[in-house]
Amino acid sequence: MSEQRPGQSIFTRGAVDLSALASRPAPASAQPEEAAAPRPADATWVDVTEANVQAEVLERSLQTPVVVAFVVDHPEVNPYFDDLAKQNADDGGTWILARVDLQSQPRLAQMFRVQSVPMVFAIVGGQPVDAVPGLLPPSDLRKWLDAVLKAGGVEVEVPEDPRLAEADEHLMMGELDEAEAAYKKILSDSPRNEGAEAGLAHVTLAKRVKGADPADALAKAQAAPDDLKAQMLAADVEVLAGQAEQAYQRLVNLVRRVYGDDREAVRQHLLSLFAVAGPDDPAVATARRSLASALF
Repeated sequence: MSEQRPGQSIFTRGAVDLSALASRPAPASAQPEEAAAPRPADATWVDVTEANVQAEVLERSLQTPVVVAFVVDHPEVNPYFDDLAKQNADDGGTWILARVDLQSQPRLAQMFRVQSVPMVFAIVGGQPVDAVPGLLPPSDLRKWLDAVLKAGGVEVEVPEDPRLAEADEHLMMGELDEAEAAYKKILSDSPRNEGAEAGLAHVTLAKRVKGADPADALAKAQAAPDDLKAQMLAADVEVLAGQAEQAYQRLVNLVRRVYGDDREAVRQHLLSLFAVAGPDDPAVATARRSLASALF
């Protein structure tokens, strides 16, 4: 988060200069009666134009953090904005999501000095506290939002998803088919649900090692260092035994020794193990760097 000086106004801050909009009426094309079409009743955002930016963004940010997203209608941008809207709904109104259509509001884009699309600004207390150009992974977007809320003095407790709790219960009970179906149902409703993604990856891992003897699997891998199936099964066993870093290194070393379709098979297997831990695991980040070095 960028450092702010006390009393610094959004109108005078160099990075974002809205003084031109605040000091004169909006053009006729942006008057309220010609503003963006009303959003659906269940929408969790407010559409912002030159006509309402002061009231909807600047003034409201004095009480509640406002996240302003500059977007266009695009297959990559639309899901990203949908993610923002879902986070807003999940957070229960502790912050305000404002959408600006870049094509219909070019002057707002100019005043905010939009560098890329999408671009998201956080406004707290009438001041811009941070901006994110381009697309963020869902986990990074959540971290950014949490930082924005912290800057605004807001603490958010995200409630546990009962669907995820039920799926996890099936997994812990060894009911793999039921767990798989439950995780897939969650992902059909929320395609970027990281908990469900990790759970489904764990189910896949558990099914791969079902019936295998861990000691025998490790012994066979030790005896045949270039046997792909033996090495991948050994890595699975190690992950389930809590030795994920050892498993990652085993497969990275294997990637260095094989080529073509074999290398791709090992890479995909390693990625499936990363999914079990999730993208925020430090060991995964380290292993990803090692994998990139092995591949290139």
